[in-house]
Amino acid sequence: MAEVLIGRQPIYDRDLRVFGYELLFRSAGADQAAIVDGERATSDVVLNALVEIGLDRLVGDAHAFINLTHSFVLSGYPTALPPDRVVLEILESAPADDDLVGAVRGLREAGYTVALDDFNFRDSLRPLVETATIVKLDLQALGRSGVEANVRRLRGYNVRLLAEKVETHDDLAFCRDLGFDYYQGYFFCKPDLVRERRVPGNRLALLMLLAKLQDPDVDFSELEALIAQDVSLSYKVLRLINSAFYARPTKVESIRQALILLGTRLVATWVTMIAMASVDDKPTELMTTAMVRGRMCEMLARAQRVPNKDMYFTAGLLSVLDALLDAPMAEVLERLPLSEELEQALLEGTGPLGATLRAVLAYERAEWDAIDLPGVEPHVLAAAYLDAIAWAHDILAAIAA
Repeated sequence: MAEVLIGRQPIYDRDLRVFGYELLFRSAGADQAAIVDGERATSDVVLNALVEIGLDRLVGDAHAFINLTHSFVLSGYPTALPPDRVVLEILESAPADDDLVGAVRGLREAGYTVALDDFNFRDSLRPLVETATIVKLDLQALGRSGVEANVRRLRGYNVRLLAEKVETHDDLAFCRDLGFDYYQGYFFCKPDLVRERRVPGNRLALLMLLAKLQDPDVDFSELEALIAQDVSLSYKVLRLINSAFYARPTKVESIRQALILLGTRLVATWVTMIAMASVDDKPTELMTTAMVRGRMCEMLARAQRVPNKDMYFTAGLLSVLDALLDAPMAEVLERLPLSEELEQALLEGTGPLGATLRAVLAYERAEWDAIDLPGVEPHVLAAAYLDAIAWAHDILAAIAA
């Protein structure tokens, strides 16, 4: 398969459960300017990538939203995709002619879910609206008044509404009030801040635990006592270490044994992940994002041959703390005994560690032109991202088992 960068953006239902991911593609061949996502996506690049990588690896049990050009729809290639796993997005640039309407109608009759991307109502689009399943409205492009006008005009049609570019919790509240069914954007990676609000009381215990786990001076006995005092945490740590993911030949029976076999730093990392995942009033995708970032940072550290790859993992993992704790990152970090290098990477994105974290965040948003990691080839970025997705899925499954 030709080198292809693949990104994904989560799409939530009204309960903030992941309904699907929009997949984004870009060629990573010799001509780095050859962008093939969006309107210029080619059927062979998209289909070959999906076949060789696999939908399960890319989106798990969720739906894959895939952009289709006019010619892609008419080619018949979309029928190679499983109708129960994909949502076919018709790009706004596709002319709504009789051929397209007929092809979309055929896809619907074949059991496919069809979405209209970057929609803005006009009379010529009525035949497509009458045939489609989902209509996507871009909050940033239309503005709030434009979104409200489109929602009013779409009320008489049997379609579900998806708001995209939902970037803040205020955006989310606005779209929820309008009755949207799905939400796409990065609001979940940002703290829900209220004026003069401090770290919520129910998060302080977690923050205190993380502070002790990140303390480089914590010793064996202190860490053992810290974990052992929380029965649920101890159980989850042992369950993860003894899971099929870890594949140990002998069963680990105690936290002490785990610390002896694995070392304090690795166990502290596992406990940090489990403790963060225990926050139950945040979308599960936030923890998935933390783990993908951590693993991808670690993989890129290996590619750059840096000596402290564990710190790179920690940077990615902790990069969601502001969203997890609903507090500014600076306030959160004041309570954690982190190294100056790690703190500056999280706050300012500076230094080699910060550059790697910035690259991971840019890849996450499919802002591939913003990635600047000298010596790291595009195929290494893509491989690290796909590895991180699979790793995060396996870890979360082991924790939840």
